[in-house]
Amino acid sequence: MRLSFFAAAALLSAPAIADDHTVTAAPELTFERVFASPSLNGPAPRQAKLSPDGRYLTVLRNRDDERERYDLWGYDRETSEWTMLVDSEALGSGRELSEDEKMQRERARVGNLRGIISYQWVSDGSGVLVPLDGDLYLAKLGGEVTRLTDTEESELNPKLSPKGGSVSFVRERQLWVGKVGEDAAPITPKEGDTIRWGEAEFVAQEEMSRLTGYWWSPDDSRLVVQRTDEERVGIVTRAAIGAVGTKVFDQRYPVAGSDNAIVELFVMDPDGGNRVKVDLTSNQSPEHYNIEDPTDFYLVRVNWSPDGGMYVQRQNRQQTVLDMLKVDPSTGASEVLFTEKAATEDYWINIEDNYRFLKDGSMIWWSERDGFGHLYRLDFDDDGVQTHQITQGDYVVSNLVGVDQDSETVFFTANKVNLRDQSVYSTSYRELSGFPTALTIGGYQHSAAMDQAGKSLLISRSRHDQPTQSYLAQQNGDRIAWVEENAMDAGHPYTPYLASHRPANFGTIKAANGTTDLHYKMVTPEMEPGKKYPVFYYHYSGPGPQVVTSGWDGALQQAVVDAGYIWFELDNRGSANRGVAFEQPLYHAMGGVEVDDQREGAEFLKTLDFVDGDKIALYGWSYGGYMTLKQMQADPGLYAAGISGAPVTKWELYDTHYTERYMGDPRKVPEAYEAASAIPDATKISDPLLLIHGMADDNVVFENSSELISVLQENNVPFEMMLYPGYTHRVSGENISPHLWNTIFTFLERNGVTPPE
Repeated sequence: MRLSFFAAAALLSAPAIADDHTVTAAPELTFERVFASPSLNGPAPRQAKLSPDGRYLTVLRNRDDERERYDLWGYDRETSEWTMLVDSEALGSGRELSEDEKMQRERARVGNLRGIISYQWVSDGSGVLVPLDGDLYLAKLGGEVTRLTDTEESELNPKLSPKGGSVSFVRERQLWVGKVGEDAAPITPKEGDTIRWGEAEFVAQEEMSRLTGYWWSPDDSRLVVQRTDEERVGIVTRAAIGAVGTKVFDQRYPVAGSDNAIVELFVMDPDGGNRVKVDLTSNQSPEHYNIEDPTDFYLVRVNWSPDGGMYVQRQNRQQTVLDMLKVDPSTGASEVLFTEKAATEDYWINIEDNYRFLKDGSMIWWSERDGFGHLYRLDFDDDGVQTHQITQGDYVVSNLVGVDQDSETVFFTANKVNLRDQSVYSTSYRELSGFPTALTIGGYQHSAAMDQAGKSLLISRSRHDQPTQSYLAQQNGDRIAWVEENAMDAGHPYTPYLASHRPANFGTIKAANGTTDLHYKMVTPEMEPGKKYPVFYYHYSGPGPQVVTSGWDGALQQAVVDAGYIWFELDNRGSANRGVAFEQPLYHAMGGVEVDDQREGAEFLKTLDFVDGDKIALYGWSYGGYMTLKQMQADPGLYAAGISGAPVTKWELYDTHYTERYMGDPRKVPEAYEAASAIPDATKISDPLLLIHGMADDNVVFENSSELISVLQENNVPFEMMLYPGYTHRVSGENISPHLWNTIFTFLERNGVTPPE
């Protein structure tokens, strides 16, 4: 049931002026409407791509009547017309996906989407390869669609070869290749349940943003294929508890301190012939690698350069060193081209895709070696590597967008002017630039992509009061055409709620160390003088995401504010896009400095005369769920209540690559893991706690919550919980999401965390 005070809060909303100049109250923004179709965010195109000849722009566009189903659309830049190229509902079979594909989608964070979630242009621009419901289709621009596969098994990681003559995919742990329009055949052997060919291993998909395990050479003549042996990886028996029945999966999951899969690379012809093994182990430095077990490393990236050279990025287990290997694809022999080391002794290497091989043999490379993420040009000669810095300053380059080698220009996004804003810039890659050219205006959160030649920009932007817009632009940033203007006009689904849309206020407070500035965002309801309001304190707090930005946060935040709550969020030390010194305090110390900094946020709120200091409620999911527990344990009475969603409670239960990057190996620093655990001090939780978890979670496995539940119950500590059968790490959907959020606010109402009368 909806909370009783929601309707009352809606009456406090500011009036809107309709077209006929009559005053109209904004409708109530319920959680049911927030997650219904059409999306209040407006159209949300995904994977915008330019055809090889630059004429067509293609996007995946979601439907008005089914917000999570995507179809393929194309825009002809000559005729300025949009056409649906593939109707996912009409073409799809509705066949259930294999468990492997479901898990891959979870790793790619698209497990909730339906229809078409990816596609690839044919090299001659005549059409696109479309995976749909586990099978493959070739869609021509003229409207003809050819089905390439029709099997019960899913075709994973499908690709067209660079010249477009062949199609490849993974089926039943083998790599298959065939000429387009002809039957494909496996080119790798079938070797049992623990051997996979052509697939990225679990930690590569989940933590390294590497979702593939094979790579075509530019001329279609050879492939590099990953062979993964999971025999030594420990088994986590995962009970996917559903509404009706329970499925048990023996999942190969490398928890912190345990063995990873053995990863090998082989170069072969498209028919599997002339296979050679790549040397990934003989040139390891004894200082940084485990010489007793040379297979104990991470395969980070594999690339072919424009001239047919082959390069492999290899990272040591401690994630303090990354080697760029140059490989001879004809023999598999390798040499270390250069080595990237962590910026400080007590730090790690953040993996990025911000690099590009150039036609002249040099490359653009991203590094944090000066304390901030910046771009460098690396030239290679007989004397070794010559390094030339391209960008410099107390800001972070977040993404290498593209390179125009004709004009020797590099394009990138960075938070150069405002830490909350990502803007698009360009500069020459031949010289150090203290003043790159801004291609977008301030006040927005931008992202961008370019065609392979670096001639056209695809720019997306959003603002706190403007959902995401996207447009095609020239190199100088001038807009050519909207891809999706998403204007807040009379037809936009969010327009009826603009009358009650509340502005975001940004500011800074000092961190617990008394010197570092922490950025916060606050959104307040329409307040009455003399009244005090409760706070919904949203946090993630962990390494990686930056929460406080200028971008659009969606209607959910406004629904909470409409209900009479102050929305507050704060980026503590350890979060991204502030440089090495800002992230470093998490090293071997998760669950420490974040608690201290977020405490400062709560204490700051208590100084505000419009805040009810006795009604500050914490909410976090995943790492944020973990932080809710740690904060409630550290400061009983500071927070009125806490909601912990899918929390990690013991870092020994989480995977190697993520956990050891920050915490080290638990076999070497067990005291760090003990201090970071949310289990030993669980009984210190004395304020109201709501625990939420999906019962089929394969990321933060349910054992994290079940152990916490047991400890609290055995020690007679009261708490509440809501479990979701069949749901993974994402508990979301048009009906489940409103249930989750209604559950949260019913919990808060039950514990007196409510707006003033």
